[in-house]
Amino acid sequence: MKIVSQCLAGINCRYDGSAKPCQKVIDLVKQGKAIPVCPEQLGGLTTPRTPVEIKDNKILTKDGKDLEC
Repeated sequence: MKIVSQCLAGINCRYDGSAKPCQKVIDLVKQGKAIPVCPEQLGGLTTPRTPVEIKDNKILTKDGKDLEC
């Protein structure tokens, strides 16, 4: 059994509420050989959400909000 990204399995869970389907991954899930998981959602992030980047060792949203604890 494999764990695959939900967005690659065609599930709308990306930061912008979309998916990034990959037919090979979709087939693995349909065959029962893979389990789709979204690590961002498991970590408590919402969908959709503001994009986040790491810049100069800081975690910043697209609009400049610092998310570091």
